[in-house]
Amino acid sequence: MDPKAKSTVQKEFQRHEKDTGSSEVQVALLTRRIEELTEHLKLHKKDHSSRYGLLKMVSARRRLLNYLKGKDEKRYQEVVKRLKLRR
Repeated sequence: MDPKAKSTVQKEFQRHEKDTGSSEVQVALLTRRIEELTEHLKLHKKDHSSRYGLLKMVSARRRLLNYLKGKDEKRYQEVVKRLKLRR
């Protein structure tokens, strides 16, 4: 992901002006990277190392979402809705 796209995602999901690491921002960035890697794997079906990286990213996103759900249900629901995740 190029730096411009990353900053766009951060600005969209940040909770305050200098927020770059909140759970919402991390989930949004992981979702963007997962989408890009999914497109790559549609073309390169035998790229098993990238597939392994994709599984690790999905797991990391799941852990962050579980943390957010336990911390603040309302913020969790908002993030899932905005990212159109199936949960």
